[in-house]
Amino acid sequence: MLLGGHCSGGIKKALDNAHGFGMDAVQLFAQSPRAWRFPEHDPADLEKFRRRREELGIQAVTVHALYLLNLASPKDDFYEKSVTTLRSTMDAACAIEADAVVFHVGSHLGSGFEAALERVVPALLQCLERCSETTWLCMENAAGTGDTVGRSLDELVAIYDAAGRHERLGVCLDSCHLFASGYDVSDPKVLDGLIAELDERVGLDRLRCLHVNDSKAPLGSNRDRHDNIGDGLLGEKLGVFLGHPKLQGLPALLEVPGRDGHGPDAEQMEKLRALYKRATKRSARSRGTKARRPAARGTRG
Repeated sequence: MLLGGHCSGGIKKALDNAHGFGMDAVQLFAQSPRAWRFPEHDPADLEKFRRRREELGIQAVTVHALYLLNLASPKDDFYEKSVTTLRSTMDAACAIEADAVVFHVGSHLGSGFEAALERVVPALLQCLERCSETTWLCMENAAGTGDTVGRSLDELVAIYDAAGRHERLGVCLDSCHLFASGYDVSDPKVLDGLIAELDERVGLDRLRCLHVNDSKAPLGSNRDRHDNIGDGLLGEKLGVFLGHPKLQGLPALLEVPGRDGHGPDAEQMEKLRALYKRATKRSARSRGTKARRPAARGTRG
């Protein structure tokens, strides 16, 4: 896997922060995570990002869309702001040649999944038109809190199919969200079944990145509460997710609080690498296979 995490600093500083923490992959925001206003990025900063990425050898870059987005909202003003912001995020991600934009679909706020689908699909198609061959748009599975959309593989597949199985529409799987929504990713048989179903219904070439987070909340709780590596309810068994042979080669990104609540850091990266090493050894022994080597940049799909 290409191990890394979400780093602060945006387009100007996230790469150097990631490098300082020993990351091979980085996720970042292209705007303030607390405000709707999308910045006018200086073209010089965009060009510097592309150059700096090559200098540092960062192998995968993901842009996370604003958490405020709700593409399923029945409220027109909120929906329009969400679509406009996601379009701008995609434009910025393409400009820095990121590998993906990851987004949360949102919440239908009681209107129901079918009504949500009628809102989500046109929004996605607008943004997918702006994708490049390098930069995909990836749906992230939800923990299932309230009326959130994307809490199950069935819902993600429904969106994928309704969007015409667009060639640049992908998936990001979050280990904490899977656990919270009822998928026990600490159980090898459950995880095997989930991955086999994803392969059959969507295709593993559409799985573009992973979020590797422990969980403070129990299985099936529908509570989105990330915990540091080794501190949550998954603990050592998060290695079942990390070590699965069909997930190798993907960016695996931490979204954990870290020691001081400021996000992934060097300590969390050391713990992630140690857990990954143990997990892949166990997986290889139990399956009698060797882990797949990471794919070169731009070769998946």
